[in-house]
Amino acid sequence: MPLASAVVLNFKSYRDSIRCVEALQKQTIANDLEILLIDNHSDDESMQYLYNRFRDTPGVKLIETNANLGYGQGNVYAVDRAEGEFIMVINPDNRLEENGLERMIDAMKKDPTIGLIAPRLVYPDGSVRDSARRFPTVLDILRKRTFLGRWSHMPETYISGSTDPVEVDWIAGACFVMRKDFFQQLHGFDPRFFLFFEDADLCRRIWAAGKRVVYWPAITAKDRRERLSQGGVLSLLNKKTARIHLASGIK
Repeated sequence: MPLASAVVLNFKSYRDSIRCVEALQKQTIANDLEILLIDNHSDDESMQYLYNRFRDTPGVKLIETNANLGYGQGNVYAVDRAEGEFIMVINPDNRLEENGLERMIDAMKKDPTIGLIAPRLVYPDGSVRDSARRFPTVLDILRKRTFLGRWSHMPETYISGSTDPVEVDWIAGACFVMRKDFFQQLHGFDPRFFLFFEDADLCRRIWAAGKRVVYWPAITAKDRRERLSQGGVLSLLNKKTARIHLASGIK
């Protein structure tokens, strides 16, 4: 049985997924890591490319769903098939530093109060993504999506310049580690959320279960700047993902 299972959920992004898996194969605990590469019914050539690249690769399991399950349930589908004691959910466009997974697992072994731990996300230009956040209010979400955001801003992040681990309300779900049994005890991501805010809801339930959500800025993962949730009030009219983001935030 592997120590950890990494879940990479692909949806029409096979190039990113291949690079993400190749980076995971360089982890310091790669020999004790299984990688579950799951295609979320991309309906393009993704599965063919992924199969051709990894079909004979030890430690990489290829999974395909028969429908687009959304972000949360796509990851849950893979976690249910994982064998590791720990699970890491990582977006295809993320590249975790080579000892990152080992260090996060060691921290969780030493401190059983940690329910979820996540690294700092860094953009290609060196700036840091605000992935550690306070729980949002409905007003925060509306403010982000309307003209009010130009004059009134409530910061989503509240992390100082320290590199020490710190408790936070919630972590953006681009890259994080949990114990598999605890993730399943919480029933994973809530199926009501097709996309966006399933990570905030999961962290809310982690805190309610008496565990802590921890952000560790000394460990970094490279991230891509473009976000599906970007956009203002006009995007609500012409961008489906923006409407989903608002609906999930209200949920």
